[in-house]
Amino acid sequence: MDTLMTDAQRAAEVEGRAGAATTEHAALRAQIDAAFDKACQAIAPAWPLDRAIAVNPHWARVGMPLRQVAARMALLGGIQVFPSRESQQQAWNEGRIRQADLELALKQVPAAKLAALTPAQCLDALRTAPKLQRLPLLIDVLDNDPKRHTRLSWRQAITHQISQTCAAYFDEHQADWQPERSRGLYAFWRYTLRHDHGIGTLMGLPNLGDALAALPSTREDAEHWVLQHLGLPQAVWSDYLEAIMLTVNGWASWCAYLGWEARLQGLEEPHVRELLAIRLAWSAALLDGKDNAATSQAFAALQKEWQQAPVLLQQAEAALLIDEVWQVALEIGFQRPLAQQLLRPADPTSAQQPIDVQAAFCIDVRSEPLRRALENASPAIQTIGFAGFFGLPIAYTPIATQARRPQLPGLLAPAMEVTDCIVPAGATDQASDARQLAAASRARATHFALNDQWHAASRWPSAAFSFVEAAGFGYLGKLGQWLRPSARARVRDDLAGLPSRTRPICRPQLSGQDMAAKVTLAARVLHAIGLDKQLAPLVLLVGHGSQSVNNAHAAMLDCGACGGQTGEVNARSLAQLLNDDAVRAGLREQGMAIPASTWFVAALHNTTTDEVDGFDLDLLPAAARTRWDHVQAVFVQAGDQVRRERAPALGVNPHLPHDVLLNQLRRRANDGAQTRPEWGLLGNAAFLIAPRQRTLGLDLAGRSFLHDYDASQDTDGSVLELLMTAPMLVTHWINWQYHASTCDPARLGSGNKVLHNVVGGNIGVFEGNGGDLRIGLSRQSLHDGQRWLHEPVRLTVVIDAPQEAIDSVIGKHAIVRQLLDNGWLHLWRFDQTQLLRYETGSWRALEWESV
Repeated sequence: MDTLMTDAQRAAEVEGRAGAATTEHAALRAQIDAAFDKACQAIAPAWPLDRAIAVNPHWARVGMPLRQVAARMALLGGIQVFPSRESQQQAWNEGRIRQADLELALKQVPAAKLAALTPAQCLDALRTAPKLQRLPLLIDVLDNDPKRHTRLSWRQAITHQISQTCAAYFDEHQADWQPERSRGLYAFWRYTLRHDHGIGTLMGLPNLGDALAALPSTREDAEHWVLQHLGLPQAVWSDYLEAIMLTVNGWASWCAYLGWEARLQGLEEPHVRELLAIRLAWSAALLDGKDNAATSQAFAALQKEWQQAPVLLQQAEAALLIDEVWQVALEIGFQRPLAQQLLRPADPTSAQQPIDVQAAFCIDVRSEPLRRALENASPAIQTIGFAGFFGLPIAYTPIATQARRPQLPGLLAPAMEVTDCIVPAGATDQASDARQLAAASRARATHFALNDQWHAASRWPSAAFSFVEAAGFGYLGKLGQWLRPSARARVRDDLAGLPSRTRPICRPQLSGQDMAAKVTLAARVLHAIGLDKQLAPLVLLVGHGSQSVNNAHAAMLDCGACGGQTGEVNARSLAQLLNDDAVRAGLREQGMAIPASTWFVAALHNTTTDEVDGFDLDLLPAAARTRWDHVQAVFVQAGDQVRRERAPALGVNPHLPHDVLLNQLRRRANDGAQTRPEWGLLGNAAFLIAPRQRTLGLDLAGRSFLHDYDASQDTDGSVLELLMTAPMLVTHWINWQYHASTCDPARLGSGNKVLHNVVGGNIGVFEGNGGDLRIGLSRQSLHDGQRWLHEPVRLTVVIDAPQEAIDSVIGKHAIVRQLLDNGWLHLWRFDQTQLLRYETGSWRALEWESV
């Protein structure tokens, strides 16, 4: 037949086959791309140290039910999502979980009811760990040398090598030498690896260099080659790739952060995909180090295990049902007394007190004890809870720097700029102000330049010993501060390098906004806080920040709503905006009049010492300054009360005299060896969106975020929608970072703070000198040396709003539905004299007394 074909027909046939091959290749490439994209999208971001915020490490997986995620994490990464059975046994023995809690949990978990689980079965299961088998990777089945116990496992060696490469590649602040990044992470890794002659010895592969030289030259080739040769079913490709990513989860989270920031700016970011290609390419290199028989055996073992992956995942999900029941039981143990407190009759006389001072605090759980203490000390003070960035979507650039710093939740991108200005009290001369600003800028630039030279000198090759010897007293001074910490107040780092005469008049202010935009912003913020109807003569905007030294994770103790910064810039910018005569005139035209007697004052709550400091007090008129001075006695009394409440958990005597106790907490804050300057948001468990009247007088033990909300003033539900899609997500992130770091501190926590080494100036930390980048909270933030202090319960959100308004927000926002329907948090609402809980589209009464 072929002999009868013409040349044209043969050419057409060849062309057809080539076209079919091209189409087939394109289809395969699309399938591979889809698998890689899905695996990369499963990684949550981790913010850098200088703007560290809490993140749910499972954020990218909330579209799946919690127990399904727990099964996947166990099989793909050996990661524990639910609390350990040992810790649940302890909670049972100590009475934290009661019989009634367990029985109610069995009723609330639909799968437990379907399986007819009994309390006896749940208690019996606490004696053994769930049977979960981690799925192997190719490097695991290839690493079958009988002498492998004499060296690093290949998994450990590869993670270490990739981690060191990433540390060098991403470092832009710490090392003097900077790598060539123009060709991308994969090309940089391939180049450096070919010149690393020690890795083969560490892995017991003296001929590894030859295999490394033959690595695929591009990321795409590496992806295609390895995934094809694995011979795995296409259905498990993305699962296998996700398992690979979890071996370098810390660096994957860093790359995911870079991608997150790029997307906020409408850009694409390739690093997470390149990291996955690097990890895959290692498999290609190791294959060349094995003979054909060993390779065939390894492939067969790998394929056998992963062909069973869907069944194993289902089995793991079933095995974790009891753990889900115990998780709910632990939460009911917290929720029961909370519900009893919230349903107690309100004090009718509390609302009749005249209000002289309104103080708007961040919703942070550390604000709750201070708010309670202030209200106890003076009924004339009304406290308000609002997100700590005070509704300002800003980025702040300190004077004479290029360090543009977001001061808003990580979910959002800055839309406005704040810069430092020279604003003297009284009459101002613009020319004089400009000269002072220029002088301050020069002074700070000179200060930073000298510091840079000083630090650079310590890194000169010839200075290893001579520099320390020459520095002498400078080093002794630093050491002396740590050996004998001072009782000085919190230092404001944003003023570093400025002349002392300039510091009091250097103030952050909104820039680049016309008057109409300022008025619109002011009106929106006042309405959201609930201050658009009735204002006291003195309104305090109280941000918060922590105080510690020698602490790589200091930003984690500052305000998460301000992007891991203190709330100072936001509070001061807003106070100046609302005190501006032109802005007030614009508000009056919109029917939102601020009384002439009302003044706004920015303040900062130091959460380590529970002191409150005011800002820009020299700009206040005499009457407002007098009110501020009078309220200081109340702050002193309230702060002392809170310090005494917190002292036992810090190992401090709560019965010390006032000044002695304050100075002791200040010295802890200034102690370079102090691993626990404060307990942060430890114990966080609830988020209340309701009028303060619902919680006034209640001791919520610093475990609840409190955001004021009056549904009667939110007729269109827009404020509720904002609260359920922003602060609720932020508090969920905080809650789950504490949960994850407690349940699996080895993989989702950052380990022992004493062993931390900072990577890249601000990227993150190693525990020791290598391994993966550590993410999450340190052990010292959760454990007191004898036991875990954080209780890993999911957030219980309680809202005082009509059902229709809440349901509307749930219906409009898929992420809110996923969090609720997939079991990532609990939602209750007030309904006259009872509380109802949300359960997959319906509302049910709490059943505390039915068991």
